[in-house]
Amino acid sequence: MANKEYIEDIRAVIGKLHECGSTWVESVPVHEVFRGQTAWKGVVEVFDLIGHPKAKRCYAWSHLDGERDERRNYVTVLEIPPVESPQTAVKVAIAGEIRNRRK
Repeated sequence: MANKEYIEDIRAVIGKLHECGSTWVESVPVHEVFRGQTAWKGVVEVFDLIGHPKAKRCYAWSHLDGERDERRNYVTVLEIPPVESPQTAVKVAIAGEIRNRRK
């Protein structure tokens, strides 16, 4: 299991953002490659959701952000098609980040 404090931090973020409870299931390493280069490499935490109206599962991770990595940014992706795995959650998150940068 990943660090208990880290898991609890993510559970709190899931609860706040998605207004439901969650139970940690597993940690899954993901290495996403785009055009022969690493687009993202890390560990995705998988949670079963309790009481969410549309999704049964959520994929989540965090990364440092800012000029000096001074803050932690949490990413949560609900398992709603096309998201069906930790790998597709990462792909959808990357695509969303690219769209947001273009705006």
